[in-house]
Amino acid sequence: MTTAVASEFETVIGLEVHCQLITKSKMFCACSTAYSGAAPNTHVCPVCMGMPGVLPVINEQAIEYITMTGLALNCDIAEFSKFDRKNYHYPDLMKGYQVSQYDLPVCKNGWLEIEVEGQAPRRIGITRVHMEEDTARLLHRTDDATGEGYSLVDVNRSGSPLMEIVSEPDMRTPAEARDYLVRLRQILRYIGVSEANMEEGNFRCDANVSLRRRGTEAFGTKVEIKNMNSFRAVHDALAFEEIRQAELLRQGATIVQETRGWVDERQVTVSQRSKEEANDYRYFPEPDLPPLELSREFVERVRAKLPELPAARRARLLGLGLSEYEAGTLTESRERSDYFDAVVAALPGERARAAKLGANWVLGEVGRWLNAAADRDIAALKVSPAMLAELIGMAEAKTITGAVAKEVFEKMTESGQPAPAIVEQLGLAQMGGSGELEGIVRTVVAANPKPAADFRAGKEAALNSLMGAVMKETRGRANPDVVKDLLRKELAE
Repeated sequence: MTTAVASEFETVIGLEVHCQLITKSKMFCACSTAYSGAAPNTHVCPVCMGMPGVLPVINEQAIEYITMTGLALNCDIAEFSKFDRKNYHYPDLMKGYQVSQYDLPVCKNGWLEIEVEGQAPRRIGITRVHMEEDTARLLHRTDDATGEGYSLVDVNRSGSPLMEIVSEPDMRTPAEARDYLVRLRQILRYIGVSEANMEEGNFRCDANVSLRRRGTEAFGTKVEIKNMNSFRAVHDALAFEEIRQAELLRQGATIVQETRGWVDERQVTVSQRSKEEANDYRYFPEPDLPPLELSREFVERVRAKLPELPAARRARLLGLGLSEYEAGTLTESRERSDYFDAVVAALPGERARAAKLGANWVLGEVGRWLNAAADRDIAALKVSPAMLAELIGMAEAKTITGAVAKEVFEKMTESGQPAPAIVEQLGLAQMGGSGELEGIVRTVVAANPKPAADFRAGKEAALNSLMGAVMKETRGRANPDVVKDLLRKELAE
């Protein structure tokens, strides 16, 4: 929003996130959820197809996952909840209704802390997290002969467990909305309940946005935005919409409550349909499912399975003396963070020192290995945390030089061999004794008369050129401190 518009209006944003859970079977039947790449309509049964007389059965794993999500988002977990029928007639809804939750969800009254750069941390309220079933997938096609459009229905996705996470209208900028989504996805991945990938459609966001004049309390007319498949798209769609609404309000026009779609190619939102109200769905309790009752014992068993969450882990790493960048980057992924923790645990000595060494290597060499290919995962790294700690220890003990340590790491990623074996095989142990280095230093000085003369003339930087030549001659094995002393001695003669 431009400064002029922002001074006149305040943006109010709430997000509805649909997140597909990682369960082996669907929400109310035994059909497999591993349908990615499968032929259309092959992971289906009478329940998925909405056949008369079928009875749904609640997926216990899905209930555990939504409970875990609620706990991670600081929600109250309801001892009593129920499923409802949400009635609407779309071609991707086989039964003509969706089994969802309405007034009695599993989780409610939570919060998630965001921190946009340059701003103080803020809590965004979580209204509810409720359980429902996913819809079928519509595949839009164009007839080659007639040019007419048509749609096909793939029921494979229908009935997959879907969480809806509804925020309070607490966000005020597109940047805050993006940060909320990034942190929400991070939590869901940390606790292992969802892949949470927007590009693949298992993490989908609808945004509600309205404007109100600054200083007023009443909300403006909200507009819902759909069809956003990336964090950037959410940000850009909200940025466009707040400007569109501001222009209408300044002209004295009325904002229409509607659903709009984001057109990424044109960077605009377009009207799709009028926005439904809750009573349009004619909710009523699902007659084929009993109420859901969760004991305190069940909730506490789930709570015990929660890992250390990103915010707590980041705070712990900051407490060990790591920088904001180091702590933030290491905790982006649970897998990388777990790897780092294991490296630090395997290193001897003072914890802050171990953390710094571990961070340098995990963010440095391990990070470069991960970034070398788009599909690389740290689970595929042949260097275990214990092996990396052993390599770091060898470099710290000056058994090998820092340059050689990096070379050894590369060899370890290829072969899976431990560092000592590679060092021995390739003869990479550090040359520390002056006796074996004196001749090499003398030869290098004789072969490089200009930098030698420059150094003798008072140009201290010339020593670096001679150091590099010695290190090249020794394949990085020479102790730099010993080399420097020997060079100064040789050049003084």
